[in-house]
Formats: sequence, structure tokens, C-alpha cells
Amino acid sequence: MPLELVTLRCLKDNYAYLLHGEGGTALIDAPEAMPILTELEARGWTLDAILLTHHHGDHIDGVAEIVKATGAQVIGNGNDAERLPPLDVAATPGQRLTVLGEPVDVIDVSGHTVGHVAFHFPQSGCAFTADSLMAIGCGRLFEGDAPMMWDSLTRLNALPGETQICSGHDYCAANGAFALSVDPDNAALRDRLEAVADSHRPCSPATLEEERATNPFLRVNELRDALGMQGAPDVEVFARLRKMKDEF
Repeated sequence: MPLELVTLRCLKDNYAYLLHGEGGTALIDAPEAMPILTELEARGWTLDAILLTHHHGDHIDGVAEIVKATGAQVIGNGNDAERLPPLDVAATPGQRLTVLGEPVDVIDVSGHTVGHVAFHFPQSGCAFTADSLMAIGCGRLFEGDAPMMWDSLTRLNALPGETQICSGHDYCAANGAFALSVDPDNAALRDRLEAVADSHRPCSPATLEEERATNPFLRVNELRDALGMQGAPDVEVFARLRKMKDEF
């Protein structure tokens, strides 16, 4: 059976995720401890593992308190270990782990940071992409550059279309406004934004197929002509879009 997925809102606009199955419970990212520990207690779940996508505080600041309360092991990119909380499992991008009895692929998605990883659970059909591929957007390039992020998005875009993409933030309103500014005739985008505008439903996860239909950073081919970039390589179109979003 696929693992049960619970989306948790943390801080102002972060998402953390709990995965639960017969093999136990895992947490992806730990922005803050209280809402996560409260959810675990309410469900009667014991936390076994914490998977960390990258070193930013709004993804790791809750780790120490959660580990103290649960004894969960911490898994992260060993190549970036000096910027992460102490790791029990130092994973390597490209490695396949086993978590909760399922295979988990560790994917290099550098760009937002160098050392950012995503975790793909192919058996349960979900990928935790944090601040790389995001709901209707992608992360700002704080440490990497456009070619690095484009390579990362290309790797993620090669996953099956039904994969649930689990973003690190609820930036749907801002991302959606930008997407509409460059893709105003996109009916699927308008429908998606209307579906989350007046509800408390998280805008993540969404399927990769839905991201392909609504996310401008995966739609460079559809937007190339509108940007006046006929014949330009994909990465240059992406770089233009990312710069436009930064200035939006």
C-alpha cells in the first residue's frame, strides 16, 4: 500500500510532510517543532526518520527539538553535512536509500542552494522537492545559477507525470500572479488558482502533470515565442523567466 501523506503548515508559509506506513513514520523537513510534534501525538505515530532537503533555517530549525522528543534518525546530503544538523545517515545524490520499507532516490536539485536534494519515493509516487521545483514556480537562485537549476528541473521533469510534487512553501498566490503575467491564456492555470483561492486546502502537493500544465518554469517551449526568444536554448528561456520573476 502507498504511504499515507500528511501536509503540515509551519511558520508563515512553509510546508513539512509526514509519511506513514507499516514501516513507521518519516518527516520531510522540520521548519519548527510544535506543529509537527502535535500532529504526531494526535495521530499516535512514532517518528522514525527526518529527511532534510537543504540547509536553510526554515527547513531545519525544528530538528534538534524533534530529535530530542522522538529519537528519530536524521538523513541528509552528506556533501553538505557541515551546514546541516548532525546526520545519522549521510546520503549521496544519486543514491537509493530504503525508508519506511520503500526505495527512496536522492536527487541532486542544486540551484536554490548548492547541495539541495529532493527525495523521490517511486513506490508511493511522491517527490519532496522543497525549494527546487515548487507549486507554480521554482526557488530563487541564492547559491546556484540558471544552468544548475535548469538541470535540476529537467531531472525532476523526467519523473512520471502522476508523481505528487511536494513543495517547500505555499507561494501559490505570488507564483500564480507571475505565471498569469507571462501565460495569461492558460486555462489550466486559471482553474488551478481558482481551486485554492478561497479555501484552506494546501496548494501542494500537485501532480507533476499539473505542474507541467501550469508552471511557467516547466513551460519554456510554450512561452519561448511570447518572450521573443525564438531559437534560444531552453536554459536561456528559463533564465529570462527566473529574472523576470525576481523583478516581478
